[in-house]
Amino acid sequence: MFQKYHPTRVLTLIYQPFALVTTAVLTYHEAKTNTRLRNLAGYTLFFISSLALVVVCISIIIRYFDIIFQSHQILHVTIQLDVATSGKGGIGVFIGVCIVSAAFGTADGFCQGGMVGDLSLMSPQFIQYGDTHERFSFLAALKSFMAGLAASGTLTSALRLITKAAFENSQDGLRKGASTYALVLISMYNVWDLIGRYVPLIKCLKLTSRKGLMAATLARFLFIPAFYFTSKYGAEGWMIMLTSVLGLTNGYLTVCVLTDAPKGYKGPEQNALGNLLVAFLIAGLFSGVSLDWLWLIGKGW
Repeated sequence: MFQKYHPTRVLTLIYQPFALVTTAVLTYHEAKTNTRLRNLAGYTLFFISSLALVVVCISIIIRYFDIIFQSHQILHVTIQLDVATSGKGGIGVFIGVCIVSAAFGTADGFCQGGMVGDLSLMSPQFIQYGDTHERFSFLAALKSFMAGLAASGTLTSALRLITKAAFENSQDGLRKGASTYALVLISMYNVWDLIGRYVPLIKCLKLTSRKGLMAATLARFLFIPAFYFTSKYGAEGWMIMLTSVLGLTNGYLTVCVLTDAPKGYKGPEQNALGNLLVAFLIAGLFSGVSLDWLWLIGKGW
């Protein structure tokens, strides 16, 4: 959507700086910040932004609901349900979507670091699971929270696949015949990212050594040459497999690092460390989003 404006890159490039700056500022002032109010403010902004996006979508749908009458008979009904673009992707609507994306990024900056920090302070008696009321430490809550983040990406990918299947035979197709290859890659990454976040629940598979976590994290730099040579010489199947492994290791290490790093520290230190970890996590995402523009070099934009 919005083919002329590279939305897959622009929207994320708008989202991540707002998330990073908000997280960095709140992390710096963490000692003076009421974490619970911060979380409430973030989720409130999420709700308002989502509501604004829905209102915009509905208004555009109504705008493009054209019924043409001739001789008191309906000859043609045109219902353009291509939300927010009407198949054309105007600059005005795109700017509006960018503003909403910035609001979502700000809300993410409020919530993600605040939730990780707040859960790091949570006492075991506040976390209960199942009918047996088995008590878990804050680690279980953190795992659930991080798994929820991955689940949202998986759900989005599933909806995108459904959209692809529903509109494949329409006049414009899915953005005029867009390939499903990139969509499959994103979906596989999100699915395996979700699976990877549940792997640490198996105690024998959970990596708890700080040196081991550091080595595993640094080893992921090997994905850079792996992706390069796979894209240059490998088939699509190898790329899908490599993307799946990337998602699996991302989910696994995210949970392992965020749950084990706060161990051994006092309550306020755990809160601060949780915020700091999220700040660096978002900084890494922002770096990746920025470097994503390198793929456009030599391609006419």
